[in-house]
Amino acid sequence: MEAREHTQANLSLLREKLGSGRVRSAQMLVGSLHPAEVARLLESLPQTERAFIWEMVDPGLGGDVLVELADEVRDHLIEGMQTDEVVAALDGMELDDLADLVADLPEALTQEVLRSLDHQNRDRLHAVLSYDEDSAGGLMNVDVITVRPDVTLDVVRRYLRARGQIPDGTDSIYVVNRNNEYFGSLFLSRLLTLDPNQSVAEVMSNEVQPIPADTPSLDVVWEFEHRDLLSAPVVDDQNRLVGRITIDDIVDVIRDEAEHSLRGAAGLDEEEDMFAPVVKSAQRRALWLGVNLATAFLAASVVDLFQTTLDKIVLLAVLMPVVPSMGGVAGSQSLVVITRAMALGQIDRSNADRILRKEFMVGMLNGITWSIVVAVVTYIWFGDWRIGAVIAAAMIINMAVAALAGFSVPLILKRMKIDPALAGGVVLTTITDVVGYMSFLGLGAIFLL
Repeated sequence: MEAREHTQANLSLLREKLGSGRVRSAQMLVGSLHPAEVARLLESLPQTERAFIWEMVDPGLGGDVLVELADEVRDHLIEGMQTDEVVAALDGMELDDLADLVADLPEALTQEVLRSLDHQNRDRLHAVLSYDEDSAGGLMNVDVITVRPDVTLDVVRRYLRARGQIPDGTDSIYVVNRNNEYFGSLFLSRLLTLDPNQSVAEVMSNEVQPIPADTPSLDVVWEFEHRDLLSAPVVDDQNRLVGRITIDDIVDVIRDEAEHSLRGAAGLDEEEDMFAPVVKSAQRRALWLGVNLATAFLAASVVDLFQTTLDKIVLLAVLMPVVPSMGGVAGSQSLVVITRAMALGQIDRSNADRILRKEFMVGMLNGITWSIVVAVVTYIWFGDWRIGAVIAAAMIINMAVAALAGFSVPLILKRMKIDPALAGGVVLTTITDVVGYMSFLGLGAIFLL
């Protein structure tokens, strides 16, 4: 909350300075902010003002700001820059951040950035880019410090002093043999506090297990969460050390995944610039609106099948939205639980049947409980116990089906290589609407006519 209020305060102050013509003062304000704060500020501005403020950003911090920006905002800024400006902005960036940016650049611009690097950094960047961006290899930073197990702590200390600096976020030094195979981790706390005459092999830790480079990023998040890691070594399939992942990389993954889930719930498959052109935003959102419209017509066609029933018993039309609405909420609850469990790797063949039974029983229990409530309210309202019984039975059916759908839909979509966060809600809503209308109006046609 504090960070959000700080961004809003900076935005107001910046507008005030620009409105009064104090451009130099505005530039000083921009220069005093952290790159992440500048990124949030740029995202909060219309595109014309954004370009003007971008000119105020210190070229030496340009790359750090770009990596913090939403994809569409960053792409728009880069489109307005000359090639040499982009290369200058990316100069000196951490290689893992640079890899994130280069992966999204046009091919010609990517080649220019690669040519600007020295041979060693170019090879390192190629090493990161060779892995999938959503894997441990794609997240890692190849700038690591390694030592041999047979040297003393005093030798390591003198080596670090001669080196002059260590990579940001370093909490341990990795121990490798002559073939660069990972042996263990030497925590800086041990290096500074233990007897300098002890060897690295005596004090290194074997508890920090290396992460294979092809490990999916969400599995890496799980490792950091459950092992309370601040950093972790990354190894190839021959156990050779290729880089490290730090907690700030994990925070980025968590944030991206949370934003992805939020966008998916609204039918958006990528980050959208708040100030993007109207036509472009409308085109991006149109697809899932169209899909939703098609499913709405499907539900409407079910209602049309029972037009005769509705003509004779008008009260059913009044109560009709209740059943699909309750089913939709119950299904959404199961959908969220299962989607989260899938992301955390908590579902497999050994426990799927048990989870399915549990979700079905929850749906049945809630269906019975709330169907009684609805039946009583309906009887008091309309004075007809038959209508109350019909809506109660329909609600039990729909909430049970909704719980089953909430369990099965994300698993089926994942097997079909479709993102459950993006399509799950639309599919689930269609099922609960169709089953809700069918059960309520069908039972009404059977027992009330």
